[in-house]
Amino acid sequence: MVKFIDTEDHEEWAKKVPNVLPILPVRNTVVFPLTALPLTVGIARSVKLIEDARNGDRLIGLLTSKDPSIDEPEPGQIYETGTLAKVSHVLRTPDDTLQVVVQGLERFRVTQWMDTEPYLRAQIEIAPDQVDSNVELDAIQRALHSLAREVISLSPHLPDEVGHLLSQVQDPRYLAYLVAGNARLDITKAQEILEADNVKDKLRALISHLTHEKEVLTLGKKIKTEAMEEMDKAQREYYLRQQLKAIQKELGETNECQSVDNEYTEKIEKAQLPEEALKQAQNELKRLSSMSPQSSEYSVIKSYLDWLVDLPWHELSEDQLDIHHARAVLDEDHYDLQEVKDRIVEYLAVRKLVKERGVNKDPDERADASQAMGAILCFAGPPGVGKTSLGQSVARALGRKFTRMSLGGMRDEAEIRGHRRTYIGAMPGRIIQAIKRAGTRNPVFMLDEVDKIGNDWRGDPSSALLEVLDPAQNSTFRDHYLDVDFDLSDVIFITTANQLETIPSPLRDRMEIIQLDGYTEHEKIHIARNHLVPRQILANGLHEEEITFTEEALQKIIRDYTREAGVRNLERQIGAVCRKSVVKISSQDLTHVEITPETVREDLKKERFESESSESIEIPGIATGLAVTAVGGDILFIEATGMKGKGQLTLTGQLGDVMRESAQIAHSFVRSKAKQLGVDPSLFEKMDVHLHVPSGAIPKDGPSAGIAMVLAIASLFTARPVRSDVGMTGEVTLRGRVLPVGGIKMKVLAAHRAGLTTVILPKRNEQDLEELPDDVRKEMTFVPVERIDEVLKEGLIPDEALAQLPKMDDWLRSIAAIQTGSVN
Repeated sequence: MVKFIDTEDHEEWAKKVPNVLPILPVRNTVVFPLTALPLTVGIARSVKLIEDARNGDRLIGLLTSKDPSIDEPEPGQIYETGTLAKVSHVLRTPDDTLQVVVQGLERFRVTQWMDTEPYLRAQIEIAPDQVDSNVELDAIQRALHSLAREVISLSPHLPDEVGHLLSQVQDPRYLAYLVAGNARLDITKAQEILEADNVKDKLRALISHLTHEKEVLTLGKKIKTEAMEEMDKAQREYYLRQQLKAIQKELGETNECQSVDNEYTEKIEKAQLPEEALKQAQNELKRLSSMSPQSSEYSVIKSYLDWLVDLPWHELSEDQLDIHHARAVLDEDHYDLQEVKDRIVEYLAVRKLVKERGVNKDPDERADASQAMGAILCFAGPPGVGKTSLGQSVARALGRKFTRMSLGGMRDEAEIRGHRRTYIGAMPGRIIQAIKRAGTRNPVFMLDEVDKIGNDWRGDPSSALLEVLDPAQNSTFRDHYLDVDFDLSDVIFITTANQLETIPSPLRDRMEIIQLDGYTEHEKIHIARNHLVPRQILANGLHEEEITFTEEALQKIIRDYTREAGVRNLERQIGAVCRKSVVKISSQDLTHVEITPETVREDLKKERFESESSESIEIPGIATGLAVTAVGGDILFIEATGMKGKGQLTLTGQLGDVMRESAQIAHSFVRSKAKQLGVDPSLFEKMDVHLHVPSGAIPKDGPSAGIAMVLAIASLFTARPVRSDVGMTGEVTLRGRVLPVGGIKMKVLAAHRAGLTTVILPKRNEQDLEELPDDVRKEMTFVPVERIDEVLKEGLIPDEALAQLPKMDDWLRSIAAIQTGSVN
């Protein structure tokens, strides 16, 4: 609170005031005359000013800064009407700031700025207030007195001493500054009052401000009073309602609350809840019965009880353990995928044996058997190979309900475990919601896109899945909303993923990975004929006798209009042909349409793809590598070119660190074997090499392109093109050893789709060829290698075959010139 000082002879002070004063800018406050005010001074120049004033006449000028964010304002950044003050007390604190008490004496105005260093100094003139003593002034003063006392009575932050002091002030000038100092004025308003020359104007401005303040305080008090009355009313209604309930109980009458209680009592008994859930439900029902239906908590408890009684605590689907029936269903829905089908049949055989021999009678044996049967299958593979539909087939083969949840983009742990009931609008997690939708405790539960889970400040959903997907833990899964154990051990969880690398290791460890690779052309034709074509005929309103796809037509669609590991795009193209046929049947009154390769070309227009092998590579420096992407296997061209330089190696194509290291190893190896390759070693000091992997917008990494890079650089320096029908994969070491890599099956399938006939691969990957379909192994030649010398022998076109190539262009002749050293 601002306090007034005792009056002194201000005219005497005015005579003693020098013409030039040191100016102390103040922030976020306006100092009024006749007041005492504490200030904290920490700016270096302000500290200097206070110390000089304390050693001198103690008189300073206080001006308010226009912008409080400026620590050291300059002239023009502060108001020019302020208060002459006397430094009364100065105390230095441990942090080297000064605690100063100043006494406001009189108003002044700046007439001219003199100095800015070491602090502000200005020439001033004293500006005393004009006091016109008359009846109008008395009336204004009394009105302000009355209004100020009302505001003080409504303001809890103002002590009673202010009211007592106010009643003792008779001088209008004192009154104006007393009220202004305690009225919580903003800086602009306070400065206007200080700058007003006539006391009447100051009093009128204060009356206007206090009138508004009184209205605000009165309204606030009214709102507070109404809120208290509403609380008292709610308490009174609760008390009366409890009395009414007691009276109705004595009279034998029932009400709505009692009917709700009876309804939930019946539901709880019918649900046959486990012991923990039953106890929780009874406690919540007891709370509900003693609560008003108008209470906000009433609907929350009802929703919670609805979830408890509606969950399938004991409902189980009866498994169809006929192994022959299950295999027939799986074969009907999906072609090939023998590994997956065998694993499902194994699961059924184990479950059938456990049930027949009564293992479940002993608790310990039951736990071990549950863990053995509860393996979490993860179908991993490129899009469109049938991962999700395979889960539906598993449910159909077992005679179980099927439910699915997509995990792609999920970032909130509460999506798995649910929200606690303390939050408004809380719900169980999606696991419990899906179980409720399924209506049984043992559905086939598919968790799609497990490799695309995210995480942020709301938690890590993949960590929450650790409990869900662990057969040793999920028998006591506890959702945050339900807060009771729910048994998930009978659920068959199946996950799907495109890439295993992005799945956290602890989560991947809980799953049994079953790899689904891409389909061969033969398999795609079989799938299209038996599954995709019938489905698209039905989807487009056709009958089987109205349209027929020849095998050649399907083969053309697969070769020229799709290039994928799965069959999703293939089905789209078949659907497009079916729609074109519907138009022909409707417009030309046809009864039957036969789809031939010519019809496909007419309906689907220009071919989208053509076999890379048809583009015979006759230019040195290009090799065909094999890679694995998120959509399956793919071929990867490695291109190298040379130019006059200083032996530097440039790499482009968005290559990762491992792939860049492979390129450097390839360059060093070829350089070390220059003489064996018939290349002048001095060329490596005169020629720069630029190695590029096309599709530069796609990031690439991994060591499996090592031998392809060696072959591309060797081809460049020897001017011998690489065989265009050869694809290769393998990691290369600095001494020329070829190390094994992964994804052999998908890479070979990609080479087969691209029309390549030979694949060079590491010797230690030879056993991976057993996973390939028989037709692919018959059509392709495989060259296992252990040393890079074998790769050069098999991959480069022999010298005697160079003469059969078309005449080289100017660029190719320049490469040959570089080899002979004729280029400077």
